[in-house]
Amino acid sequence: MTQKIRWGIVGLGNIAEKFAQDLSVVKDTELVSVASRSREKAEKFASKYNVKNAYDSYTSLFHCTEVDVIYIATPHTLHAELSIEAMSCGKHILCEKPMAVNASQLKRMIAAAVKNKVFLMEALWSRFLPSIIQTKVLIGNNTIGAVTHMNVDFAFYGMDRPATGRVLNPNLAGGSLLDIGIYPVFLAYLILGKPKNILASANFHSTGIEKQISVIFNYDNAQALLYSGLTSNSEVKAEITGDKGSIILEPRWHHTENLVLNTQGQTERMVVPKLGLGYAHEILEVNACIRSGKLESSLWSHQNSLDLINLLDDIRKISGIVFPFEA
Repeated sequence: MTQKIRWGIVGLGNIAEKFAQDLSVVKDTELVSVASRSREKAEKFASKYNVKNAYDSYTSLFHCTEVDVIYIATPHTLHAELSIEAMSCGKHILCEKPMAVNASQLKRMIAAAVKNKVFLMEALWSRFLPSIIQTKVLIGNNTIGAVTHMNVDFAFYGMDRPATGRVLNPNLAGGSLLDIGIYPVFLAYLILGKPKNILASANFHSTGIEKQISVIFNYDNAQALLYSGLTSNSEVKAEITGDKGSIILEPRWHHTENLVLNTQGQTERMVVPKLGLGYAHEILEVNACIRSGKLESSLWSHQNSLDLINLLDDIRKISGIVFPFEA
């Protein structure tokens, strides 16, 4: 495929706005269709980003013949249903993280991708950022030796959000873990792999969602201390320590351009620029995979997404996080 990759977006919230901005900085890429349950919202979004087609029906976008790949940016609880419907229409899918609420949903999504022979990837944008790629290279080169400790956090104050909104609503799979805790869990998995065992403890909000959670991943020769919460702002910094040095991903680490490398008593600051707001890198990966006929990414595969959701499921089971629609 040498022509432009034609994108559609389903769900037009804040993250879709950022994604649309970054689509515009990627060459040979065009946003041709958007869909919301609100006609007014769809038309307003389409006008702002010069999009040809605006729909008030997700299904209408799935059947749009001008769209090659769809970015699913709805709340978590709709990811599986919408992705499977779109894939049955022959569309490639980039689905916002977490790709599903639980492993059962994700397995159905992957099965649909295989059946329909379409590309499917979780929109875990941090995986594709130059700063994360560089961190992996440094660790792979044994720059800080064997990793023995990680300390990663991600928290913001969200207790003033409406109880019916996505963040505090258990019926929408709310809580800090799936929304932002997924980032520390992802980084620990990316660097150290699946843990030997997990410790986890959560505090809950009156709506029933988990409002803060602390997690320890235990490995044979390492530990990862992970935290997410909605009760306060945190520094959002990641520190990875080895037996020869350390790497600090400066705030906000999940889309940072700044690394601090400490080795042999020396400190080196590294600037690793990103394209656009940072979403452009996952867009480039999707485009490259589609053009080469790949049905999954080698950087973030179906198995990687399965491993991640299984870890999140394990954390939820240990800490008592259950959503009403799962009970």
